[in-house]
Amino acid sequence: MEKVYLTREGLEKQRKELELLVKEHRPEAVHQLAVARAHGDLSENAEYDAAKEKLGDIDRRIGDLQEKLSRVQIIDQSDMATDEVRILSKVKLKNMSNGTVFEYTLVDPMQSNPSLKLISVQSPIGSGLLGKKVGEVVTIDVPSGILNLKVEEINRSEGL
Repeated sequence: MEKVYLTREGLEKQRKELELLVKEHRPEAVHQLAVARAHGDLSENAEYDAAKEKLGDIDRRIGDLQEKLSRVQIIDQSDMATDEVRILSKVKLKNMSNGTVFEYTLVDPMQSNPSLKLISVQSPIGSGLLGKKVGEVVTIDVPSGILNLKVEEINRSEGL
């Protein structure tokens, strides 16, 4: 099985989410299901169906987190080199077609959040950047077309 790479802070965030799901969200969903079940005929009870679906969603998320957390490998960011793009690298890129400069931090898929500029190392851009050095231009095929990106800087990420 593939390892899940997280910082200590990232691991703690995932553990807190799991604890919240197990200790608060799941018991509340079980209670809502019991209340809905008490309303009678389950075949025409939309409240029961919704509560059952919510409990199923919570149970799936708990299972997913437990499975992934069992494969975690902690990464110490202070030991990370900045000679090439790796997981947890903060990379400044230049789009060669329009000159736009932007930054991404490459993270494990568990921590991916494009709106926070955290992209998965398994995404097209993330996987295309792995192993690249400052000054290299990489061509990446993304759903919207071809990107030609130049690696401008590689730094250690902080506070993930």
